[in-house]
Amino acid sequence: MNANTRKLHHLGQRLWLDNITRDLLDNGTLARYITELSVTGLTSNPTIFEHAIGSGASYDATVKTLAARGLSEEGIFFELALQDLRRAADLFRPAFDASDGLDGWVSLEVSPLLAADTAGTIRAAAQLHARAARPNLFIKIPGTLQGLPAIEQSIFEGVPINVTLLFSREHYLAAAEAYLRGIERRIAAGLPPNVQSVASLFVSRWDAVVKQEISPPFHNRLGIAVAMRTYKAHRELLASARWRKLAAAGARPQRLLWASTATKDPAARDTLYVEALAAPETINTIPEKTLLAFSDHGQAGAMLPADGGLAEAVLEEFRREGVDDEALAAQLQRDGVLAFAKSWGGLLARIREKSAGLVAATASVMTAEHPQ
Repeated sequence: MNANTRKLHHLGQRLWLDNITRDLLDNGTLARYITELSVTGLTSNPTIFEHAIGSGASYDATVKTLAARGLSEEGIFFELALQDLRRAADLFRPAFDASDGLDGWVSLEVSPLLAADTAGTIRAAAQLHARAARPNLFIKIPGTLQGLPAIEQSIFEGVPINVTLLFSREHYLAAAEAYLRGIERRIAAGLPPNVQSVASLFVSRWDAVVKQEISPPFHNRLGIAVAMRTYKAHRELLASARWRKLAAAGARPQRLLWASTATKDPAARDTLYVEALAAPETINTIPEKTLLAFSDHGQAGAMLPADGGLAEAVLEEFRREGVDDEALAAQLQRDGVLAFAKSWGGLLARIREKSAGLVAATASVMTAEHPQ
């Protein structure tokens, strides 16, 4: 067991892998990360699947079979993704059972093209969760204006939700409100309140987007300040009378998840965000490269202060540098939706190309074997 990752686990923070490929499953790498690196969950998104399906031949045989059945590109993708995520969910199932559902989760995102379609998102979330047939699978819904009512309704319907594309304290609080309303509606309807959710705050993108606009002393500080501010709001919510009432009824807290925690600045420490965001009862989902770096030389420092520490002072410094954090949070969320939609288009194009190429290759072989 790796001492660096185990230390975070003992502190109460869970490490999830922000990646999935068929090779990780087939060659036993994911199983090894679970046993050796204290990995207790996994997240995915359209960009991850675009890279996984587009590179190599791991998916070719299944793509060929599904294309022959007449499935659309989107239909092929969700079948491929569900096959992988069911296998991953089964690997994490012992952790899920042993922790009474706290650990052991995997995540699948609805189509990014539904970002502005509340009703379509609600339907897709319910259908995908039912198709997965795994209790430890989150459905990811973006915390956009149109996504928030879909999150509330999905929670009410008993679908575990990973709220994605949150970039600020205000985004987090809106997602938390949607979760709380969904749970309150379940209690009012006489339904069990134990529906799990996580709220994913994206961190490093803040620093990447402002790097060219600020002086070097400010580099790689903004994302952590936003995270600290959000963590304070999270702790205050858990201490509120409203939450204590729900907890007494059997509800589980919506945990805060740190996303986008790979260091994008080559001049910065490659484990910067993992080390800075150690906090109990939170999750850090990290790319494979960052996971391996932290296991090798990571140093978990002091835990995040529950009172936000110097976050407000740091944010005020950035405002004096000309950074409008409220406007930037809105921009980052819009850009995130567009980036996932672009990856979605690239993903479907790769599947289309693979399908056409595999069908053409099969036809060529058949013609060679059975010439007229």
